[in-house]
Amino acid sequence: MGNVPFRYDFVGSFLRPQALKDAKEALDNGQLSQEDYDHIVDEEVVKVVKKQKELGYHVITDGEFRRTFWHLDFMWGFEGVEHKNTGNGVRFNGELAVLDDTYLVGKIKAKAHPFVEYFKFLKQFEDENTVAKYTIPAPAQTFQQMIVPANFETTRKFYATNEELIHDIGVAYQDVIKQFYDAGCRNLQLDDCTWGAIVGDAAKQRYESLGLDLEEVKAELLAVNNLALENKPEDMVITSHICRGNYHSTFFAKGPYNSVADYVFAKENVDALYLEYDDERSGGFAPLAKVSEDKKVVLGLITTKTPELEDKETVIKRIHEAAKFIPLDRLYLSPQCGFASCAIGNKLTEEQQWAKLKLVKEIAEEVWG
Repeated sequence: MGNVPFRYDFVGSFLRPQALKDAKEALDNGQLSQEDYDHIVDEEVVKVVKKQKELGYHVITDGEFRRTFWHLDFMWGFEGVEHKNTGNGVRFNGELAVLDDTYLVGKIKAKAHPFVEYFKFLKQFEDENTVAKYTIPAPAQTFQQMIVPANFETTRKFYATNEELIHDIGVAYQDVIKQFYDAGCRNLQLDDCTWGAIVGDAAKQRYESLGLDLEEVKAELLAVNNLALENKPEDMVITSHICRGNYHSTFFAKGPYNSVADYVFAKENVDALYLEYDDERSGGFAPLAKVSEDKKVVLGLITTKTPELEDKETVIKRIHEAAKFIPLDRLYLSPQCGFASCAIGNKLTEEQQWAKLKLVKEIAEEVWG
């Protein structure tokens, strides 16, 4: 389907149903076998796909039900990467997001990636109306994970320079992208918090404290993403979701896109950008003028962080405001992020989640017909 993204679309993750949460707890407590747990996950994926189709969406995902973290689980699928749960995490707006420590134990190399098998399960539910989308963290996200202060020294044991690290990550991603393609994937989304984090003051201070020049960091993020996209098959749509953090309805960063537009908007070789625009943390639409002409923009104007439904007229007005900077026919609509970037999920119910998606579709049909 060459019309990916769709006029009404979504980012990828859905709230974990209670049955899935209970099964995970039972698995962790040794009361359920891995095999039985996997069977329950399969059943819940089937149900969530059915729901997406019932709502009239043309894109289907597995809700990211097979992973604990939106980004780290994918990184564990490379050679050279290890992880352990030490109770550490990242401080979000007023809440600690508990994340597994994820670090290098060797050079990064691709191997048969488990996510490709997960994709194959989803692929069987494609039909003439729908296309299966898979979401993975952007190469820049993996790069940043390995150069955070906690990992920096370990990474230097295997990579003397960032340049060498970028090379290996880019090449490993090229391999995994080909694995997805060979499995029939034509709609792959890179989730990328690196640009969303860099727009905030905290990132600037953090990089400066490491003696890193911010413009140099941006150039590296762009380089690793574009290297991964080299040789991508013509008929595979690869998009990027630029995020400012989404954990249990909290966020990680705030700031407008102005300072990264010259990089990611103008020069990143993806087919479309899913952009967060659900509140004032995102700034104005002016940076959209920098988006290169070969890219589409999916406006994330409906928030997944709160249950309240947006006012339809307000959202329509904002779409037309954005159209002052980029033609309306290159604009699309979605929620600003997934509903459950990590298993914990955002603070709303499944009913409220589906109501948000209904609203996205209604608005898109009103605006684009």
